[in-house]
Amino acid sequence: MLVYQDLLSGDELLSDSFTYKELENGVLWEVEGKWVTQGPVDVDIGANPSAEGGEDESVDDTAVKVVDIVDTFCLQEQPPFDKKSFVSYIKKYIKNLTAVLEPEKADEFKKGVEGATKFLLSKLKDLQFFVGESMKDDASVVFAYYKDGATNPTFLYFSHGLKEIKC
Repeated sequence: MLVYQDLLSGDELLSDSFTYKELENGVLWEVEGKWVTQGPVDVDIGANPSAEGGEDESVDDTAVKVVDIVDTFCLQEQPPFDKKSFVSYIKKYIKNLTAVLEPEKADEFKKGVEGATKFLLSKLKDLQFFVGESMKDDASVVFAYYKDGATNPTFLYFSHGLKEIKC
């Protein structure tokens, strides 16, 4: 299994159990999330306690719906960005990330990040923002939005900000 860690924080953000599609010349990865139910599952075994003279045993149903990617990697939702704060974050992120990338990868990232930034800015009002478990504010942000008519969220990652780790 492969896990993808944030290069800046070391937080695990994704694994190969989630397939991705490259966008914006490979600078962004698009990953489909799914709503899943966690917790007790109501199982009907056909018994009717009231007909058998017993009292109806109520079960504490604490099942909750979560997004698989958010839950699996303990992503923490952040307040939304306005355009000014988003551009400020991206500039800082580019500087921090290119400092740790190999020169060839840094050049590749710099060439494609403008198109990726424009793509993200076009969706800014629809995006949700997540960071890894450490909640470092200078680390990679994971973006999520709902495509037209979709019931499950789509996540976007800066691919150059991820480091592949074999588990």
